[in-house]
Formats: sequence, structure tokens, C-alpha cells
Amino acid sequence: MIRIILAPLLTLVALFVPYDLANGNEIQFSIDVMSVLSKSGCNAGACHGNLNGKGGLKLSLRGQDPEFDFLALTTESRGRRISRSAPDQSLILQKAAGISPHRGGIRFQEGSEQYEILLQWLQEGAYGPSADSPEVVRLRVEPSEAIVMSPNDVLPIQVQAVFSDGSTRDVTSIACYELSNLNATVDAAGRVTRAKFGETTLIVRYLQQQAPVSIAFIEPKPDFQWQAPPEANEIDRHVFAKLQRLRLNPSPLCDDSTFVRRAFLDAIGRLPTADEARDFVTEKRAEKRAELIDELLARDEFADYWALKWADVLRTEEKVLDTKGVEAFHGWIRENIAIGRPLNQLVRDLVTGVGSTFEKPAANYYRANRDPATRGETTARLFLGTRLQCAKCHNHPFDRWTQDDYYQWSSLFSQIDYELGENERRDKLDKNEFAGDQVVLIAKQEEVRNPSTGQIAKPKFLGDMELSEELANDRLASLADWLTSPQNDLFAKSQANFIWYHLMGTGLVDPIDDFRMTNPASNPPLMDYLASELVASGFDLRALVRTIMNSQTYQLSSDPNDTNQNDQTSYSKAIVRRLPAEVILDMHSDVLDVPARFAGYPRGIRAVQIPGVQLKRSREESPQPGDRFLKTFGKPERILACECERSNETTLKQVFVLIGEGLNDRLSHGNNRLHRWSQSSLSDVDVIEELYWTALSRAPTDREREAAIELIRQSGSRQLSLDEVGRAFWNELTRPSGTEDKYESPDAFFASANRATALEDIAWALLNAKEFLFRR
Repeated sequence: MIRIILAPLLTLVALFVPYDLANGNEIQFSIDVMSVLSKSGCNAGACHGNLNGKGGLKLSLRGQDPEFDFLALTTESRGRRISRSAPDQSLILQKAAGISPHRGGIRFQEGSEQYEILLQWLQEGAYGPSADSPEVVRLRVEPSEAIVMSPNDVLPIQVQAVFSDGSTRDVTSIACYELSNLNATVDAAGRVTRAKFGETTLIVRYLQQQAPVSIAFIEPKPDFQWQAPPEANEIDRHVFAKLQRLRLNPSPLCDDSTFVRRAFLDAIGRLPTADEARDFVTEKRAEKRAELIDELLARDEFADYWALKWADVLRTEEKVLDTKGVEAFHGWIRENIAIGRPLNQLVRDLVTGVGSTFEKPAANYYRANRDPATRGETTARLFLGTRLQCAKCHNHPFDRWTQDDYYQWSSLFSQIDYELGENERRDKLDKNEFAGDQVVLIAKQEEVRNPSTGQIAKPKFLGDMELSEELANDRLASLADWLTSPQNDLFAKSQANFIWYHLMGTGLVDPIDDFRMTNPASNPPLMDYLASELVASGFDLRALVRTIMNSQTYQLSSDPNDTNQNDQTSYSKAIVRRLPAEVILDMHSDVLDVPARFAGYPRGIRAVQIPGVQLKRSREESPQPGDRFLKTFGKPERILACECERSNETTLKQVFVLIGEGLNDRLSHGNNRLHRWSQSSLSDVDVIEELYWTALSRAPTDREREAAIELIRQSGSRQLSLDEVGRAFWNELTRPSGTEDKYESPDAFFASANRATALEDIAWALLNAKEFLFRR
């Protein structure tokens, strides 16, 4: 239910909802006492729920094990923590209430609700968990969603627990509350108070059940009038519906120059040429944007660029896979994308991949993931958008996954072994490196055991059924059938979210590998629609990319308006973000028409086409400027199967790379595009026009044109230094024959040299401009 709060509420309502102690029932340890331990923070990771406990007392993290906690409180330390004969003298009351010294501070006041629950439990004999105690099966939270409009800034929450015996209880005052960001604060009674305008998610937790509440605090905007471009498809319907509720007007559509640049960069990872950009901008036909999208999706570069995205998360790097394995794996990924192979079939090949890692490239998936736990965690992260790591040691504190789920899921991957050839590694001290072929095979291996029980974990699909004996005999095939099925909603959503993230800059679920109830999609109906579209298309990558790029939402400008300046999650405007390292480096190459250099690779290879991370190590061959650029600008090492490893942050070190030898060498290269222009018959105005269309996909403004022409004019009257004369003369001598006629006079030679220097300065400024480095 969405509660829209338009006027100040009586915020005293539900400030304190008394816990039901007067119902004639005895206090139940697994329900009442355990909820107090959670509410007071006693079993949190920073306190007694820590792996090693605190102050000699260890409790199960967030109350996952009532039996363990009962023994810890009543029998450990010779039972001194409780006193059945003098309940109010029990240490668990004295310390928590601050009556006795407690390093954890006061957790509740004497006479408070939590105090009275523990006191009554002690008075009744401090009994332990009972097998007859009902379990909490779900929480009812009101409201489940809310839009809170200023001047109101407080939202009270009411929580009701539903138990397995059909009973219900108001647990508002004893539930735990956490917020996903700093846009608001929440108190112990469940009142959420705005800290600043924006969206947040409240996570409500009671015992082992959790529920999210999406909350938006918005400004009143009494003069707000809804304005939006016409909807192009269902994406716009879902996005605009939310924006209208939030009183956010979308930005206008971006202009043609911005769109052509954005579309090229997002779809194929490279700039349009000057002619491509100019032709698109001057074209008047209404359908030109849709036609451009179709053209881009059909180009070879689409496979290059999207193979790079998959290679990142599939850990395509040389140390573990070997150089030949990297080339085979990357080539296989690219070929699958090039031929339009459905994503579910590609994933199926990965999770069933066995054989020689050189001859059966998909087998490299398991070559990079060497044990059942790593395989399980990686597969859940990449193909279900689920982080399982926390459940390895205890039940997941923020999700539904238990420790049993973790090891039963890992058991699906337990029967994988490796046949190793001779290891010809280059670094004899690096035990992780393996150079040579490996054969991934299915062989009888020791089964996975759950460390908490010591029992063999029976193979089980995540959140689904245990495998029958027949299915367990071919676990990987059974897993592939289940995982990639059109009925597997989480698989479809995680893959759709991956595509949305790479086109829009932030996932509907963010981070993109953290799908859980307490991290809901920012627009759930849109998430459902994208997943259904992906399934309906037969898991066609290009089909979903086309649908997204044709939406008005994708084509919005990044310029904010008066209503959406602070919006970061609702897609009311394009998100400005720095371009990936490989794309920026290739853009430099395209503008200057001089390829970057990479150790071990032939000259002319584009950065987005590099299969792995580092073909040659520093001690074998010095890194080339291209290698240093990629590392500095955040190309991932591919140690983790996670999009999070790539960094698009800006750093001070990047500044020194941009002004360093790599770019400067290419700027002053004797046969680059700038120098060819400087020696051509093109007028200064025409050269500047071409440079702007090449670098920024637009014409220069009048002011930019005038400034550039003035710089060229001033350079023509200055004296060249000996260094500049020598460099210009050398470039002239080494210029390929037949490219231009020789200079007619020394004056023509020096004029061209001065013009080239001015163009280098102008180009350097453009290549370092935010407009060049950022996608907008």
C-alpha cells in the first residue's frame, strides 16, 4: 500500500505500541527474549554476536540460534548471568540497564519494556526454547510504501507479526529498524524522520523475518504541473508514473548531438566519426534515432564492447586461465554475442562447461573458480544477482538465505575435478599461476558438509527444491535447466538489470548483484517489465538493448530542471558518469588517428578488444603507455567476479597520466590527424570545425571558434624554439611519401609547424574536457 502524506499528521499516533504481556501467556524464550536481545543490539555483529563474542559472552548473530543463546545466558560462566531466586539482581538486567558497569553501555532503562520482558522471563523460571513455540512466518508493515510531502517530515510505522499458529501480535515497539541511506533517521519506536529530501528504504526486522518499506520524502511544490514527453514504450509508462507520484518532471529529451554520441558510446564503446555525427544531426527524418540504434546493434563493435563487459565479470585474466585460455574464452564470449546467441544458452554452456579449457572455452568458467564454495558464490552472484557470502558462517543477516541453503547450493558444484598438464608458469614463486591446458571434468569427489551440523549437504537449488537422486547424478545439467529456465524469475531479472545498468548508469537493483527483499528495485513494475521482455524475446541481448535505447527515458537530457535536481534513482534525467578506461583510450586514438600501444599486442588493437588484463608482465616487458593508462583509469584486475571491481572514479593520478608522455607523444606524432590538418589547405575555421565534430560530436560554439582561431593566429606570429623547429623538421623528413606536396618555402614550413602546435594545444584541452571524458 502506498500512503501519500500530503499534510501534517498527528505524529503522536503509534509513538509507543505496548508489547502484549498481559495476554495471560508465559514469556517464550525463542520469541520474547530473543526479540529483546535483537532490539537491544546485544546479538549484533559489533557486540555479543561477534564471531568471538564480547566480554566472554557470545550470542548467535542476530538471534539465529535460540538454543545456543539460552545456554550462553543460563549455563556458561557457571550460570552467574541469571538469578532465578533474585531475578532483578541478574547480570543480564543489571548490566544492560546500566546498574552494573557494562562496556556496551546502557541498552535499555530499568522499568522499560525490554527490562520488564526479561524480568518476567526470569520470574517465571527462565525456561528455554520450546518445540511448541510458534514461529514468525511473515510481517505486515503499514505502510508498505509511502510518499511523505513537506511540511510533514515524520512517518510512523506499524508492524504486526503473523505466527505459524495463525496468531498475530503488534510488534512495532520491539521490532528492529534500519535505513538504507542517510536521507532519514529512524527511532526505536519505528518513526522515520526526514533528514533531507529523497528516497530511502526502511528495513523492518523481527526475529528472523524482514520486510522493506520504500519511503520518499518530497518537497510540496504547490505549483507543480506534470510535464513529460510522449511515452515511446512501456519503460516510459513505468518511469513516468513514478516520477508523477514523486512530483518530478523529467528533463527534456537530449539534442541530436548528445544522442548520437551517447548511443555510439553505450552501444559499441566508441565515438561516431565527424561525418557520422554531422550527418545524423543534419538529418531531419523523425525515425532517425531508431534507425541509428538498429545500425549500431548490427555493427561488429557491438560484440567487442559487450564481450568486454562479460569478460570482466567472468574473470578472463591470464594468471589463472593462461594466455591461450584467455584468448579462447574471450573469443568464445565475443562470438556468442556476435551471432546473437540467447543469454540463457550462453549461461547454460558456462555452468555445464567441461573439457579442455583450450578446446572447450566455456570450461574456463570453472578453471577460474576452483572449489564448490567459490563456484556457488560466483554463480549466484552473476546469474541470480545474489550475494551468499554471509551465509557461509551464519544465516544471512539481511536476506532469507540460511547456512543450510549455502552449503546445499555449494553441493551442486562439488563433483568437479581438474586434470592438470605440466605447469609452465613464468613466476615460480606464484603458486596461483598456471600456464598450460587444464581439463575440467566430472568425477566422484568428497561431498560438501555443513560445518554447523557435520552432515553432508544434499544438493538443492537456491530457494527451491532438493535434487532427487536421479537429478543429482547430473547436477550441472539439472542446475542449468533450473537456472536458465524462463520460469526462473530471479535469473531473468538479474540479467535484465545487468543490461539496464550498463545503459543507464545505475541498476534498478543497486548494487546489481545484491537482489534481496531488503534491497528492492527502485521501480519494481519496471523491473518486472524488463525481465518479462527479456524472456519474451528469447533472452535476446540486442532486443532488450534496443527497447531501452528507444525509450524516452534513455534519451532524456542530463540537464536538471527545478524539480529533479536531487534525483539519483528515478531516472528523471540522464546520469552523468565517467567513461570506462578502455573507451577513453580508444577515443584518444580515434580523435588523433594514432593507436595506443600495449605490451605484447600488435599495433592497432583497440583497448576494448584486448582479451585479458595484462599479456606481458613488467619484468618481461615494460608496460606501454596504453597499459599504464588502463590501469590508472580503473580497468579491473578481474580477480573478483563482480562489476564492483571496475572503477570509474576520478583520481589525481589520472591527471598526471593525461598530461604525461602517452597522450603528449600521440598529440605530437608527426602523422597524426592534427598534423595532417596543419599541412592541409583547409582554412583554420574548417580545421577547428572538423576537430570539434571529431572530438565532441558537435560544432564549436561561436565563442569556442573565435578563441581557437585567435590561438592559431597568435601562434603564427611567434618564434619557434630550437626544440620545436627540430621536431617539426623531423616530422617533415619522416612523413610518408605521397601524403602531401613538400613545402614551397621555409615560411610555409614554419607556418605549418606553428599551426600544428596550436592544434595540439586545442586538442589537448578538448581531450581533457569533462564533455569528452564523461558520458552525459
